[in-house]
Amino acid sequence: MPPRDQSVETIQREMTAFARRARATAARMHPELSLVSFTVLSHLEDRPGCRATDLAAHYLLDKSTVSRQIATLERLGLIERRVDPADQRVQVLHLTEAGTATLAQVAASRLAAFQERLGDWDEADLARFAGYLLRYNAAYEAAGRP
Repeated sequence: MPPRDQSVETIQREMTAFARRARATAARMHPELSLVSFTVLSHLEDRPGCRATDLAAHYLLDKSTVSRQIATLERLGLIERRVDPADQRVQVLHLTEAGTATLAQVAASRLAAFQERLGDWDEADLARFAGYLLRYNAAYEAAGRP
C-alpha cells in the first residue's frame, strides 16, 4: 500500500477511535445523555431559539432522532420550548438554567481531560495539531457539509 494510503487509513482508524472514546466519555459524564444530546445542548447555547427541524437539518439527522433527543433533554429539565416571538405558531428551543450549568460542567471536564492528555506536548506540536484540525474541518465545510 502506498504511504499516502497508509497515512489516510491510519487517520481514519484513529479518528474512529477518537469518536468511540468521545461517545463513551459522554456516557460517563451524564449517564442519561448521549454525545448527540451534548451536541444539541452546545448548538442551543450557540444558537438559542432554533427549531427542532433546524437541528435535524444542521446535523443531517432524521427528525425522529432529534425528537427523541429533545424529549430526553426536556424530561431532564435541560431545555424548554418557547413560542417564537416572530411566529406564534412555531416553538423554539432554549437551554434552561440546568442545561446551561450541565453544559458548563461538561465543558470544564472535557477541557481538563484535553489539558491532561496534551500536557506534555510542546507549543509547536499543539499549534500544528490545532492547525491541522482547523484545516480538516474547513475542507469538510467547504465541500458543503455542516
